[in-house]
Formats: sequence, structure tokens, C-alpha cells
Amino acid sequence: MVERLNRRTLLQWSLLAVAGTGFTRHSLAALPEMKAREASPGCWYVEGVSAMGSSSNQNFISNAGFIITSDSVVVVDALGSPAAAERFIGEIRKVTPKPISHVILTHYHADHIYGLQVFKALGARIIAQQLGREYLYSDTARLRLQASRTELAPWIDENTHLVPADEWINGPTKLTVGDTELQIIPVGPAHTVDDVVVWLPQRKTLYCGDLVFRGRIPYVGDADSGHWIQSLDELLKLGVQVVIPGHGNISTDAAKDMQFTRDYLRYLRKTMGKAAEDMTPFDDAYKATDWSQYEHMPLFGAANRMNAYNTYLLMEHDAR
Repeated sequence: MVERLNRRTLLQWSLLAVAGTGFTRHSLAALPEMKAREASPGCWYVEGVSAMGSSSNQNFISNAGFIITSDSVVVVDALGSPAAAERFIGEIRKVTPKPISHVILTHYHADHIYGLQVFKALGARIIAQQLGREYLYSDTARLRLQASRTELAPWIDENTHLVPADEWINGPTKLTVGDTELQIIPVGPAHTVDDVVVWLPQRKTLYCGDLVFRGRIPYVGDADSGHWIQSLDELLKLGVQVVIPGHGNISTDAAKDMQFTRDYLRYLRKTMGKAAEDMTPFDDAYKATDWSQYEHMPLFGAANRMNAYNTYLLMEHDAR
């Protein structure tokens, strides 16, 4: 199946080049680099670019990880397109020939799941939190995929499909693979209702999905930011030494970087909560807020106003 996907992708590239759409050999070579890096012994990751998903970056905008056990490889998240997932598997193969036995999803957002079908074709068992089914079978997911087939072409096309988990968990779950124990801990509703983190206590390493954004503005969307803050406070008690976030570089100063995301959420809630309480119109409140500590960060322009507006609506609703 992976070989067929590769052939189809190459055919698409050839057709696009012939059609003069701009996807020449030069532009294909300009795709963002993907390189497997070791965060702690046996715990690896690839780092997506700090940008919005587009045809030029293959929707490789999130991180994904893999854990090498004595038996096989456990993958954390599947990246944002089948083509990116194939490249990811290529990076895994540079490190180990062991089979990929499991994929754990930190949440069902498009930039983390559109590569799932490639891992499913290899026989990997997919594990996710049960509330992910609400998104998977929703109109939102269907319409997002439909739009992505245009916005992210040729990487997302009519052959790209949503893949359900093989195992839906509803509470903390221990997964032992070979010599390695992984703890899958539900932490939602936070960034999404179905957030989980993957904790390796022996290695003090945490794959935390989109609970932590490092070096860029977080994406808040319709998150439950209050519970998100509580979840980060609980995770800080684990004694984490290495954090592999959903976006951005790894952190070996876990407390500092987890606190950054938490403090950003707190600032949104404080400023937008006061505005909602005072019934200050959002536009006026946003203009009056001091964003200087964040405005230099990547994706501030793309995400911050939306984050503030969604938090304003959340706080307005909570105040009723």
C-alpha cells in the first residue's frame, strides 16, 4: 500500500509539473526538511514548520514522535498528510528496522491525523481517546477534509480519508510494548475534548500533543482554556524532564515551557474575562490590551486575535 501511495504521489507531481502549476522539481525539493531527532534515550520526534498548513509545506506543521522498544516502534501522531507520513516512516527506518506496532493519537485534529491511513496500511494499531469519535464523524471533520482537498492539494486528495481508532480509551491506560511502559493519560477537555498525553516515567519524557506550543503562539480555537490550565498544572507535578510538544522544538526545561502556554491562556482569560464582565465590545477590548510580550512570536498575526475572540466568547458565556 505504501508503495502504491508513493507511485500515485509521483504521478501527481509529474502531472502538476506538466500542467505548469508551479510544482516543479525545484519547488518539490524546497519542501520543509524532516529529520528524526532523539529527545531522550529511545524517544524520537520530527518537528513540523511553524506555519499554517499549505501546499508548499505538505501540511507538515505539527510534530510527531516515535518510541523504540525491544519489540517494535510506537508512533505518537501521524502528521498532516499521507505524503508527510510516508516521509516520517522513512525517517523511522533510518533509525530502526523494527515494525511499527501502534499509533497513539494525542487528539483528532487534521494536522495530526491525515497521515493515519499510511500507518493503518502497515498494520499498526491506532489508539485514541473515545471522545475523538465526536469529531471524526462530525460535519466539521467532513467539511474540513473536503476543503483540504483543495487547499492542500496535491497532498490531500480524493484518496485521503479519515481513519477511526482500533481502540478507544476512556481513562488512564498503561500500554506495555516489549520492555517499555507507556502511560496514556486523558487530559481533556483542554485544547480539544479528546486530548491525551503519552508519559514515559522511566525516561521522564512527555509527548504532550497540543497542550504545549513552544516558540509560537498557541492555537486556542474553541478550547476549554480553564481546564487546559488545570491539566498543565497537574502535568507539572509529574517531574517531567523532556517535553515533546505538538508544535515547536522540544523542551529540556519542561516547567518553563509548560508554564509559558499556561500563562498565555491565563492572560487571555484575565484580559478577555474582564472585558466580557464589563461588557466592553471585543474590538475595543482587543485594541486596549497590551500584547507586547507575545506580538513578536510566530503566528501571532494568524492566531492571536482569534484566540482572544474565542476566549472572550467563552468568558462571556461563563459569566451568564
